[in-house]
This record gives sequence, structure tokens and C-alpha cells, in this order.
Amino acid sequence: MVKLKNIFVLALFLISIGGVSFSTACSKDKKGKEMVSQQTGEHGMPADWKFTMPHGDPVQGRKIFVEMECYKCHEIKGETFSAVGGAEKGVGPELSEIAGIHPVEFIAESIINPNAVIDPEDKEKGYLGDDGKSKMPDYNNLLTIQQVSDLAAYLASLKGQKHAVH
Repeated sequence: MVKLKNIFVLALFLISIGGVSFSTACSKDKKGKEMVSQQTGEHGMPADWKFTMPHGDPVQGRKIFVEMECYKCHEIKGETFSAVGGAEKGVGPELSEIAGIHPVEFIAESIINPNAVIDPEDKEKGYLGDDGKSKMPDYNNLLTIQQVSDLAAYLASLKGQKHAVH
């Protein structure tokens, strides 16, 4: 009976040592995860991560500009598109110098979410509706990411230069 009691005590002792080792291992593992999380953000994402636009093709972007009839609302100095008249003409800003003002990511956001940034002067210029929002529709559901990237690359390529008539 004493031997059985000693074996029982020994078993409890070994279990308690194992529990300490286990809790220490878990504690180290948790600290390791916290360290990785601090360096990379949640779920392995780097803390300084940001979305990078796919490389855009300005030639394709110009084609999209024409296909989507962006020229009906936006003039580009030095470019010739189909004749536009009536209420649509001049609804949006002239775009030939947009690249000198904004990075390509800003241009892309303006295409998919034209209300993300509203210039206080846009109301005076007639670019906003009575609700204070941009008259430009969002193209979120009409263009793929690649098409937005191409269109933004085209607009970013303008840089206020004189363009050939197409």
C-alpha cells in the first residue's frame, strides 16, 4: 500500500512538473506569437503594408477612357475625342495636368470612389450635385482592378504635356 501511495505521489509530482513545462512552453509560444504579431501585424501582414496597384498600361487606359465615354464629362487638353455637347460637357474637371498634382493611387481612388476626397471648390465649379456629392458615378462595379489601373496609368501619363490628336 505504501508503494502504491509513493507511486501515486510520484505520478502527481511528474504531472505537476509536466504542467509547469507545458504552461512555460505555452507562455513562450504566446510571447513568440506576440512578437511576430508586432512585427508583421495581424495574420502575418506586415505592419506597414498597403495595397499596391497592379502595373497599368496607359495605352489600354486611353482605350478605356474612350469606351467608358469619360470624355463626355472630362476634357483633356491636347486630346481629341468624339464631339460632346449639351449638359454633359464640362461636368467634371479638365484632366491634362492631373499627374502633376496627384499620385496614381489617388487617381485610381477617384475613379472607384469619387466621393473619397471632395475639393471645397468643386461646388463652385459645378462638379457637385445638390447633395454635396460628386456628380461622377463610381466605377466600382463597372471596371476591373486592372482596368482601373490602366485608366489611372493613362491619366498619370498626361503630366500636362501636349498630346497628339488621335
